[in-house]
Amino acid sequence: MRVAILKEHTNHPSPQSPPDPVSEWLDCARGALSENTERALRADLEIYLDWCRQERLKPWPTRAGDLVRFISTMARLKAPATVRRYVSSIVALHRAAGWKDPLGNITVRMAMQRMYRKQGRRQVQASGLTWPLRKRLLASSGNRLIDARNRALLAVAYDAMLRRSELVSLQVSDFSVEPDGSATLLVRRGKTDPQGEGSVLFLAPDTADIVMEWRRESGIDEGFLFRSIGKNGIPGGALDSSQVPRIYKSMARNAGLGKDIVAGLSGHSTRVGAVQDMIASGIELPAILQAGRWKSTSMVNRYGERLLARRGGAAQLARLQRRGR
Repeated sequence: MRVAILKEHTNHPSPQSPPDPVSEWLDCARGALSENTERALRADLEIYLDWCRQERLKPWPTRAGDLVRFISTMARLKAPATVRRYVSSIVALHRAAGWKDPLGNITVRMAMQRMYRKQGRRQVQASGLTWPLRKRLLASSGNRLIDARNRALLAVAYDAMLRRSELVSLQVSDFSVEPDGSATLLVRRGKTDPQGEGSVLFLAPDTADIVMEWRRESGIDEGFLFRSIGKNGIPGGALDSSQVPRIYKSMARNAGLGKDIVAGLSGHSTRVGAVQDMIASGIELPAILQAGRWKSTSMVNRYGERLLARRGGAAQLARLQRRGR
């Protein structure tokens, strides 16, 4: 998307009062980008702007030498995946403005390669919230209204393998109980479905029961399915997506899980855990891709890499050679 109203702003030499092409771009792009994408872009670009202010540099258009320095500085402070995201956001703004793409400069590409060679490209994997953990968290939950909500949230996230933004966007009307006691869930829009074609997903009967318990206790019969809970115990507005990993961590602490497990939980942990359970159960790859709404196998391979290694050629050969204990 090229935004014509953006200019190079060459008449603003002071690094203390840089122009704001970021807001101009995001204002023009509003509605074309998801709220999460817009929020992430704004946050990433603000980090670069703050760095430029500290270094007394003119931020836009970004000079290759300045970006190289930024990459080197951030690589000492952040994970490579985070630095890569910062650079991608900077590049996205340049392309929208019609400025020269900073990645076209060999020194910038070499700075990225140095970072990867030194630190590697491997990302920290979120802990999988697998079936045994799911059962333990649900069984350890309390009797308050907030506990009923948290049980429903966790159960739905695991069965439908939802991202946290999809989870908090669900409406009561998206949930339908079937004659056999199971349920279906309409996910109207997702990361891989930005234009909102929608997907209908399966919920097992036990999950459907947990959701109905939450609805009965909360009295919610329309609007957002998952709500914030006030200190007075009354449901409020839509739950913010940032609360999802906090809910998982809180449930894990209440279940007596170790600090390392709690720290490893994220908003993706139910997706990771469900994939790991599917692989362990021998479910074929096409069915896993359909359940998680993936178009490629990369994330499935990443989430299930340890289990898949145990099915690989080396593992099969070891079993044929009777090399087990």
